[in-house]
Amino acid sequence: MNRMAIGAVLLGIWSGTALAQDRIYRCGNEYINNAAQAKQRGCQIVEGGNVTIIQSSPPPAARASRPAASSNATAPRQASSAAANSSSNQVPSTTQAARDGDARLILETELQRNHELLARLEDEYNAGNPVRTALELRNPQGYLERTANLKAEIERTKADIDGIQRELSRLR
Repeated sequence: MNRMAIGAVLLGIWSGTALAQDRIYRCGNEYINNAAQAKQRGCQIVEGGNVTIIQSSPPPAARASRPAASSNATAPRQASSAAANSSSNQVPSTTQAARDGDARLILETELQRNHELLARLEDEYNAGNPVRTALELRNPQGYLERTANLKAEIERTKADIDGIQRELSRLR
């Protein structure tokens, strides 16, 4: 078989599959493949490739008020934000109170731990004059680095304490 014949066969297969798909029309959020209904409703043809539509079941409230589904393909309808935030997503007040109590206890424990850490760091820092170790007596640069690291760690711990106190004030 020569190249022309193979090309003709491939062109025939490709054009046959391209014609196999019906035209799809978009009517707002709904997609249909019935040309008569599309013309009657003023729908626009969808071009530029195949269309895949996944049918989803509507929420129970909408299912009761919605008429039986037609044979046309339809797009899923978006639920309103009010329906998305239904009562099934709400936590009972007793459960929420227990969670808030647990959060408060965790924050208070963390606050206490940070206060203890800050006291230990400030003792070691000694107002900018930490006690020199034997190694730092021979290496003054090491002493300066340790002093700078202690000061930075004290500042971080103070910032952590401030953040925890802000969180605790929100819970009260």
